[in-house]
Amino acid sequence: MEAHSSAQLLSRKRRKEGSNGEAEEGERPGKIQRRTVGLTDPAPFADQLESMEKRPYQRVTMEEACLGTSPDRPVRVYADGIFDMFHSGHARALMQAKGLFPNTHLIVGVCSDDLTHKYKGFTVMNEDERYDAVSHCRYVDEVVRNAPWTLTPEFLAKHRIDFVAHDDIPYSSAGSDDVYKHIKEAGMFAPTQRTEGISTSDIITRIVRDYDVYVRRNLQRGYTAKELNVSFINEKKYHLQERVDKVKKKVRDVEEKSKEFVQKVEEKSIDLIQKWEEKSREFIGNFLQMFGPEGALKHMLKEGKGRMLQAISPRHSPSSSPTRERSPSPTFRLPFFNTSPASSPPRHKGAVCSHSFALK
Repeated sequence: MEAHSSAQLLSRKRRKEGSNGEAEEGERPGKIQRRTVGLTDPAPFADQLESMEKRPYQRVTMEEACLGTSPDRPVRVYADGIFDMFHSGHARALMQAKGLFPNTHLIVGVCSDDLTHKYKGFTVMNEDERYDAVSHCRYVDEVVRNAPWTLTPEFLAKHRIDFVAHDDIPYSSAGSDDVYKHIKEAGMFAPTQRTEGISTSDIITRIVRDYDVYVRRNLQRGYTAKELNVSFINEKKYHLQERVDKVKKKVRDVEEKSKEFVQKVEEKSIDLIQKWEEKSREFIGNFLQMFGPEGALKHMLKEGKGRMLQAISPRHSPSSSPTRERSPSPTFRLPFFNTSPASSPPRHKGAVCSHSFALK
């Protein structure tokens, strides 16, 4: 069994611990091999099995049980309880009882409704439901229905019980400070550990504390107010609360969506502002590079001005070139002017005077 293998690994680790209580390096067990246990049937009830009264009843000692017994003579360990609303705390206690010895046959006694209501209180599950729940636990080999509240020698002999497993906290009930006191004195008690944080009383406390929540839950799932023992007024109140909660939920959803939308808009606006700043810096840099004091446009204008001045200015001939004598340009004379005295016509006196004035 898996519980037994885990117990063996733990015992081997404890044997290898030093005097200071620290385990040696490399002693942590490796991963468990993956396998299928193959449990397909629930544990049988004791009254459905053949009787063991004809077999001799000879208990094994604690030393013999720890060393291991033969396969045909397992150590018969008994654990009892109410097991109402069977939970992981119950299963862990039975797992510990199953792993007490290398070869263990675990017998689990479940008390009836009459005894439980008399000595402990009302249960959520009836006795048949509790019997069935325990029989389907993988660590259980046999279930005793209508188990006694206090274990008698006759009961121990009838079921050939070697040890009784339970947590070692004194269990005061039925007028006794500890119903397991005589079992401890006989050396038949094997202690187990309780699982903190989980118990039937804790689960019932959660339900009672959140009663309205669970009533509304079952009303939503189709249970009637009569089945839930809820009055007409409370039923309407729960339905109204359910509608109010739905409206609140819708409002919360709208608020969350609006917050998400606003957050997205803010993120996009921040992104746009950052991009605008980057582009504006780039635009300003390009503008200054083109139109600034030392920009490309100024150099272009200077270069264009120089080219224009060069184009319109006259070109001077080199001073070292030889000078050429120019032929006199022909004199142009008007046909009606004649410088010779013979051919010139007589002039008026006014005209001569104006001409001589001009000469002067």
